[in-house]
Amino acid sequence: MKLLRSFLCFFLSFLLISFVPSSMARFAVEKNSLTVTSPENIKGTHDSAIGNFGIPQYGGTMAGNVVFPKDNQKGCKEFDEFGISFKSKPGALPVIVLLDRGNCFFALKVWNAQKAGASAVLVADDIDENLITMDTPEEDGSAAKYIENITIPSALIEKSFGEKLKNAISGGDMVNINLDWRESVPHPDARVEYELWTNSNDECGVKCDMLMEFLKDFKGAAQILEKGGYTQFTPHYITWYCPQAFTLSKQCKSQCINHGRYCAPDPEQDFSSGYDGKDVVIENLRQLCVFKVANETKKPWVWWDYVTDFQIRCPMKEKKYNKECADSVINSLGLDLKKIERCMGDPNADSENPILKDEQDAQVGKGSRGDVTILPTLVINNRQYRGKLEKGAVSKAICSGFEEATEPAVCLSSDVETNECLNNNGGCWQDTFRGRLCECPLVDGVQFKGDGYTTCEASGPGRCKINNGDCWHEVRNGHAFTACSDNGKVNCQCPVGFKGNGVKNCEDIDECKEKKACQCPECSCKNTWGRYNCSCSGDLLYIKDHDTCISKTASQQGKSAWAALWVIFVGLVVAAGGAYLVYKYRIRSYMDSEIRAIMAQYMPLDSQEGVVNHVNEERA
Repeated sequence: MKLLRSFLCFFLSFLLISFVPSSMARFAVEKNSLTVTSPENIKGTHDSAIGNFGIPQYGGTMAGNVVFPKDNQKGCKEFDEFGISFKSKPGALPVIVLLDRGNCFFALKVWNAQKAGASAVLVADDIDENLITMDTPEEDGSAAKYIENITIPSALIEKSFGEKLKNAISGGDMVNINLDWRESVPHPDARVEYELWTNSNDECGVKCDMLMEFLKDFKGAAQILEKGGYTQFTPHYITWYCPQAFTLSKQCKSQCINHGRYCAPDPEQDFSSGYDGKDVVIENLRQLCVFKVANETKKPWVWWDYVTDFQIRCPMKEKKYNKECADSVINSLGLDLKKIERCMGDPNADSENPILKDEQDAQVGKGSRGDVTILPTLVINNRQYRGKLEKGAVSKAICSGFEEATEPAVCLSSDVETNECLNNNGGCWQDTFRGRLCECPLVDGVQFKGDGYTTCEASGPGRCKINNGDCWHEVRNGHAFTACSDNGKVNCQCPVGFKGNGVKNCEDIDECKEKKACQCPECSCKNTWGRYNCSCSGDLLYIKDHDTCISKTASQQGKSAWAALWVIFVGLVVAAGGAYLVYKYRIRSYMDSEIRAIMAQYMPLDSQEGVVNHVNEERA
């Protein structure tokens, strides 16, 4: 297994190196403006590199007082341990904490400062170099817990500028700065163009989980902006090609399509089990074609519905990440499945796929945008977004991309809501929409169960109140018959006297014809719908429990015999009761006489003669 993983790491590294020639590779650092307003001797404007976590204030500014802590200057430990707080006092400027680079992740420094009350963080580089982007740690489970909770902006500054700030603070000067994000996103006109580089793989760890959560949260805002014509959105997917020398290897065949031209890493990083990289490439291609077909029908926003529904209904963990599940989602959204399949082409063909070829070309940076090498990557007006991939932060960044005074009204509201159930019930089963999440409802105290997309069935007690539990039912001759029962089960079962599947049909059983009743020689049988009636000829009486006929005279004699037995029984009960009362009286009398005799022997009464009463003598 170690050898396999080593080969995998080598293989993926080779793919990354082979993706773009080194002379073409270019990584753009997104910057914001930093202006020192005091003290006088270091006034000026400087660049700072926006951190790829937290929430930069796109379109806004922040004025604050810079503080450099005396202890824990790299911010790798919690400031509470040193008794340090950065909380601003009422009426004071926000505190912007300056920390040194080194010894721990950038994100951990910012998190510790935020917990201590900082409003923003500047990290001073420890070497003389061009500014770089502070990124989040790769696949660090412990780091993920705090990264998603970072809400303050942060930026990296050059070493020389950091030294100037620290010298001014140590000299007793009050250092005030303005952080300006207004030019971080270009805003040339009344429409914002943005693109999201994403991935359909849901088993790639923390970043995939954060991406999937963002897609669900931001979908409503994205769709309302797109429907209003305020934005133009384009999804993209990263692929790599397999080096020519490895195209026939087992690894390339399992990770690539079109003979090694388009590849993705193995989701589980294990070639021997689970899904393969080529499964991810095919689904990525399908999602690109969903966007293409939806765009041709003037409804590009349907892409958001597909990717979120697919993620909910077809996860890898449940072994549903496949074509069948994808097709069911496509059909539920009313898209043309055949057009999408034609768009995807043949993944086994030894030829270029025009859709994926365009994606590989688009990965190379153009203009002010650098190469796309990180997933996920959001690009707004051809400028890479830096910061937390979160609905509020991204909405603010997109709204800052409009030319001044052209922002749509939705940018001025506190939240963006949209009713996605108006058309085709949002792709859900009847009335199951819950914020564009299809869930089976609770109706009149009856819980429906199912996937919420294609099926929902009433279950539990009371389910027969809702459309007879979707079971067969019919009324004839004033009598109602149903195959539903409130026994907690969901299945439908024909009632007694009927046969069938209980859902669509239940047919009357002719007990007379099938000789299931009235089989005695004197019996005559008549069948009615759902019921049968047995009778006997002459003066005979039908006994159902024994399926036999007896004479009425015998029946009457039997009744007389039973009446006599009851009289005898009652007489015996009365006699027994009387005997008990006599017995109880005699015993009581006998006991009373015996008790008096005993008392007279040991405690003589005053009236008895010959007995000396010593008590009377003493009193005399």
